[in-house]
Amino acid sequence: LACDILNAYLTTPCRENFYWVAGPEFGSDRGKTMLVTRALYGLKSSGAAFRSFLADHLHDMGYRPSMADPDVWMRPAIKDDGFKYWEYVLCYVDDLLAISHNPVATMKSIQTKFRLKDDKFETPENYLGATMSQMDNEKGDLCWAMSSNKYCEAVVKNIEDVLQKKGLR
Repeated sequence: LACDILNAYLTTPCRENFYWVAGPEFGSDRGKTMLVTRALYGLKSSGAAFRSFLADHLHDMGYRPSMADPDVWMRPAIKDDGFKYWEYVLCYVDDLLAISHNPVATMKSIQTKFRLKDDKFETPENYLGATMSQMDNEKGDLCWAMSSNKYCEAVVKNIEDVLQKKGLR
């Protein structure tokens, strides 16, 4: 399942102290000192503050970052039949992909801390530009596949358009 965290930075406590003096657009509060308590877009530390805030929640859920990529979170799990496997949460800023036998539980836990875009998580058709699909492997097991074909086609078309505007091929 995939989700997009809504207003990611605005849900995140600010890691630094920022303030300003309110201007005329603040009406009766003009001239007052305003303290920033949430990580606003444009602050240099906002991305790091959100990542840390999300990491704390994933850590509380029992996930740990992989050694190969700190944005790939994993935890051991066991199916009802005793089969042991790993659950994953892949993070790209505020776009999350949960890979598990029961990804709904993971997404609902994330939803307790963060508001999701359109208040939903769903089976992904695309993730970070890659087309997602299900397929059967040679053993007949249902598997997920990712394809970059549409993304690559769009990149090539974009480059061709830019070159054409410049009179180049």
